[in-house]
Amino acid sequence: MSMKKIRIPERIARMLKKAHYGIFGHSTVEICHWTKKVLKGEGVCYKRKFFGIETHRCMQFSPAGIYCENRCIYCWRPCEFYFVKKMDESKVDDPKEIVENLIKERKQLLSGFGGNEKVIKELFKEALIPSHFAISLSGEPTLYPKLPELIKYLKSLEFTKSIFLVTNGQEPKMLERLRKEKALPTQLYLSLNAGSKKMFEKINRPLLKDAWQRFQKSLKFISKVTTRTVIRFTLIKGFNDGEEELKSITKLMKKGNPHFIEIKAYMHLGYSTKRLKSQNMPKHFEVKEFAFKLLNELKNFEYMDEDFDSRIVILKNKRRKVKRWILYPEESTLFKYNL
Repeated sequence: MSMKKIRIPERIARMLKKAHYGIFGHSTVEICHWTKKVLKGEGVCYKRKFFGIETHRCMQFSPAGIYCENRCIYCWRPCEFYFVKKMDESKVDDPKEIVENLIKERKQLLSGFGGNEKVIKELFKEALIPSHFAISLSGEPTLYPKLPELIKYLKSLEFTKSIFLVTNGQEPKMLERLRKEKALPTQLYLSLNAGSKKMFEKINRPLLKDAWQRFQKSLKFISKVTTRTVIRFTLIKGFNDGEEELKSITKLMKKGNPHFIEIKAYMHLGYSTKRLKSQNMPKHFEVKEFAFKLLNELKNFEYMDEDFDSRIVILKNKRRKVKRWILYPEESTLFKYNL
């Protein structure tokens, strides 16, 4: 008798499909705003500007679509409907079937762009075969028990150029598994939004009692791991933008000592609009001001770049160095179209 597989409940699946998600089993995929824009030659994602990632060939997905240990106030997703229980390894889908089926779902979501006169045909054709995988869409991907196998499978595909993994830091044991099993992504992101335990609990609304301790372990992990690392800090006006919080945030950033630090504005979009107000969304100049306040304390870092449309500033480590470009801009077809 075959074991019943984990599936996203029909009611939630309908909600996600209405929001233009593709679904396979417990996994989700979506065509992001910037992929839609770049196909019409209307701009690129900041990941292209910062690291050379091909915006049109980026597949944003999660193998843990509605599983997460936190209920973050700024989450765009319907996290109130998420599950927190562990994903039973005997009931999850295998990496190969997840990737193959989500690529099909992604193609289906892109299909409508083929007949659009504004779409650059060469870019559309390339977009159907993803070269970059961003494991970050919804839920917490490190809850997926076969994550090392998933990343290794992605690396084995001939068209894969890079893999990004974004984590909330609640599963440090999984991060350690990735290292031990030689399954680290090209770039590992740790989401940080608070410097103190009190603010951490206010913003993340964690469901695990030892959430703060788990996060500290993940912070220590990124300070030593060999792959490229990024701390992504989300700035929320009225929450984590105060002087006292800034001091404690810099302490954590020093502890994590990543290759890069991204300071990004909270964006008043999706389900976060039910929890926060538009006034909580900082303007780009406020993000930049905060970034330079951080730089005053972070002597080992320097300004690298910024993106006005995405309200983001990136800092780079002057001592723990890696080359900026994962893919040089001129190596992509996007360069031909000045993108």
